[in-house]
Amino acid sequence: MQTEITDHLGYEKNAPSNNKAVGVNMDGLKEVLGIWTAETEGAKFWLRVVTELKNRGVKDIFVACVDGLKGFPEAIETVFPDTQVQLCIVHMVRHSLNYVSWKQRKEVAADLKAIDSVPTVEEAEYNLEVFEEKWNGSHPTIGKSWRNNWERITPLFSYPPDIRKAIYTTNAIESVNMSLCKVTKNRGSFPNGESMIKLLYLALQNISKKWTVPIPHWRSALNQFSIMFEGRMPLL
Repeated sequence: MQTEITDHLGYEKNAPSNNKAVGVNMDGLKEVLGIWTAETEGAKFWLRVVTELKNRGVKDIFVACVDGLKGFPEAIETVFPDTQVQLCIVHMVRHSLNYVSWKQRKEVAADLKAIDSVPTVEEAEYNLEVFEEKWNGSHPTIGKSWRNNWERITPLFSYPPDIRKAIYTTNAIESVNMSLCKVTKNRGSFPNGESMIKLLYLALQNISKKWTVPIPHWRSALNQFSIMFEGRMPLL
């Protein structure tokens, strides 16, 4: 089982984006599955990435948590058709706050949090309606974005609390980003993408050595996974 996460770290302005995938194995330990650069990202690029992961030995992905990259969910579903694709709520909130002034951000963020913090999709739908009634007049783009992505947001509500915590992606990916930024902050630019990849690869090797403890709530989540994905769970 793998929970896949992707994020970006560019190495200079207008440079190709840097994308990485982090997985969680059956022992609850994080693993860096790969790192890729791209001048442009789209369905073809992501299909190549996901196909590479499968060819390298990833047999199944229960839940793929992604940050709204164009073509990425479709690529995952093409290669791993049984995977449930979940849009990262934190990235949705951050994207939404781009349209909000600093004075209103705290209030808008709290109202958005009310959408995903409830136990059922019906309650989430109601809270989204409440949000739209309050903010559509001044920020119509936010409600429209959540509506457009609702199908990718709602799988979250079919999971029990322990699985929700296990697939919550921000801490996992942001901790990697912070470590990589420490490595690159003293470098204004790189001569090419290959030199950047080499430095990041070495940094990731050092980072992964510290991943010796399972992610929080893993044992409980694993028991839930064995029920929800019966027949797909590898025999231990």
